[in-house]
Amino acid sequence: MNRLTVLSKILGGLAIVGILVAALYYLGKNPDIAEKIAPTGKPSVGQVQKEAKVGRGEKLIVGINTWGGFAGAVYFNGGFKASKESKFFTEYGQLVEFKLIDDFNASREAWKSGDIDVLGFCTIDAFTTEINGLKQFEPQVIGQIDWSRGGDAIVVRRGINQIADLKGKKIAVAPMTPSHTLLLWLMDAGEVGWDDVQIIPVANGIDAADLFKKQQVDAAVVWSPDDQDCVAKIEGSKVLVSTKKASHIIADVWLAKKATVEEKHDALKAFVEGTLKGNGTINANANARKEAATLLADGFNQPVDFCVTAISNARLATLGDNQDFFDINGTFAGVSGEKLYTKMAQAFARTKDNQGQYYITGSVPPWRSIAYPAFIRSSTLVGPEQAAEGGAKFAAPTPELATVPAISTKKVTIEFPSGSSALTDEAKTKIDIEFLDLAKGFREARIRIEGNTDNVGSYEMNKELSRKRALAVAGYLAQWFDRNRFVVVGNGPDKPVAENTTPEGRQRNRRTDFEILNQ
Repeated sequence: MNRLTVLSKILGGLAIVGILVAALYYLGKNPDIAEKIAPTGKPSVGQVQKEAKVGRGEKLIVGINTWGGFAGAVYFNGGFKASKESKFFTEYGQLVEFKLIDDFNASREAWKSGDIDVLGFCTIDAFTTEINGLKQFEPQVIGQIDWSRGGDAIVVRRGINQIADLKGKKIAVAPMTPSHTLLLWLMDAGEVGWDDVQIIPVANGIDAADLFKKQQVDAAVVWSPDDQDCVAKIEGSKVLVSTKKASHIIADVWLAKKATVEEKHDALKAFVEGTLKGNGTINANANARKEAATLLADGFNQPVDFCVTAISNARLATLGDNQDFFDINGTFAGVSGEKLYTKMAQAFARTKDNQGQYYITGSVPPWRSIAYPAFIRSSTLVGPEQAAEGGAKFAAPTPELATVPAISTKKVTIEFPSGSSALTDEAKTKIDIEFLDLAKGFREARIRIEGNTDNVGSYEMNKELSRKRALAVAGYLAQWFDRNRFVVVGNGPDKPVAENTTPEGRQRNRRTDFEILNQ
């Protein structure tokens, strides 16, 4: 019996050793279970493998400034700090950190040095003025963040009621910035030349507002909410126009170096798509918008109300918006990134600073060399919250709109066959070149189309003919816009811009006026 007892003890001990060996082998193959049994406080091998497979476990650092358009990305991240509770991590295995850099030059230095991987302090319109200085880094636009919808505005003193009234006035503006972009579009819409005004250059919209409140300038291109502060503090002043009406002029974008796109491709793809999810959710959900405002307030060190307003001053870009921006299908007829980039490159190249130097000299790289639509093209996001914004809708125009003051007037000479209201191909081309871009850029504003004639023929005939010609122009533009947007007026010979005593004068009077209404 003693011998059996000893033998049984030996066999029992061997069995226990076998079980322990088997257990250790199993736990080695399943490290996540081992971590649950005996937590070490360190990520398990399985967790590291998951991070390596999905997001490579690296932290993507994104530089932003104090602007509501970043709400979607910050909301999806649950704040500014990198966290494994973030949707970027739980859905993509990607850590994201936001770094606030409100100084323009400092943001560029951080991007160039690699302190940040992605730059959000960038608009595609003004980017044309700095692209040549960044070419060595091969910048890539990887996504559209938003459209400015009230974040930028021009405030004016009493007596300035339309853009033409700016002639001879002092205007504070930050050159080669989105503020400059807005001013150039407005001046084009109101037929005001750069030499017609006195530009007072400042560093940013805050400084422009400061000069206006000190009454050292007649007008200033400022940021919201400084526009309302200016109006409150300067008696008789007002917002002449903002990007609520000039809705497709300033577009914020994400910018990365080509080397970063190659090295951190999966991380950037996750970041772009997660931002789109955040944008879509905020656009569709008021509670998400409030939560996003709270997160921005914490990161910006600003009041929540300030951030609520900041978010409302932007159209957060969805997947559909981005598909239009990059013209993925090749058929988008609105304001795409390429059209805006090209237009503003040409505009800045025609504009001189106060020393007589052009803002852009030489050519800028073509759009195809800076656009990187791969993340947008490959996204499989679905749902109504990811749809493109669609065109603005207007109620039928009222009779009062025929006489309300316009903020700008663009005169275009459109030739019609004698006694006819039929648009020729040449006339359509002229509309395309001289007005269509303005109509697209100011998509939220009504347009009054006024037909004008010389005084040859009867007054009644000219009045009716001018109205029919204006209707023909509105009908042509209606292929892009809601027909109710247009207010049609026939002036006949009542508003000449030249004498009718010469052929040249009569030709100038046979024109169509396009007036942008702040309605």
